[in-house]
Amino acid sequence: MIVAYVLTFVLAVSGLLLFIAGVGGVWNRRPLWGSIKGLTGLLLLTAGVLVLMISMNLYTYHRLTAEAPVAEIRFEQIAPQRFRINLLPVGDVPQWYELRGDEWQLDARMIKWQGVITLLNVDPVYRLDRLSGRYRIVEQDKRDLRTIYDLGVSHGLDLWTLAQQYKTLLPWVDAVYGSAVYMPMMDKASYQVTIANSGLVVRPGNEQAQQAVKTWR
Repeated sequence: MIVAYVLTFVLAVSGLLLFIAGVGGVWNRRPLWGSIKGLTGLLLLTAGVLVLMISMNLYTYHRLTAEAPVAEIRFEQIAPQRFRINLLPVGDVPQWYELRGDEWQLDARMIKWQGVITLLNVDPVYRLDRLSGRYRIVEQDKRDLRTIYDLGVSHGLDLWTLAQQYKTLLPWVDAVYGSAVYMPMMDKASYQVTIANSGLVVRPGNEQAQQAVKTWR
């Protein structure tokens, strides 16, 4: 973020100075050079704003240097096919949710870099996207009430969405979904979720989770 702030400051100051110089040139009856300087200044100011807005959005993501812990998920059954979920994201505030179904699913967004940006040794980044419940039987999954929660908090200009919509304009950004993971829910079960370059990875965190996986499907 410090680099982004410095770059934003440089672009904004340069743009403002050029814009002022351009206005002065037009005032002093040099419309051509004044217009060129003024437009260049506006372009630099716009670029500075875009850098700041994209940086604010990337700040909501986490850097991925290797396989890294993402969250622990604990379950408490409160009724048949209804579970109270305690989501403990790494470096964030624990949250409580209620899921319906037999299985839980966690999705994440990932942004990887391509082209010349890879020469800068910039790490991929990720952000948890949604938590949802699933029914084991497909017919029930289509018929009964499903629970889905949006985990993403977005600020600034959403680079991930822009890269999805304008792939040809942003070839150096590879916006992908991390491979979503899903596992069975069981009372008192606990799972550990990590993420690698290939996507999310989930492992049982206690005996209840191990038992749920053994009897799954």
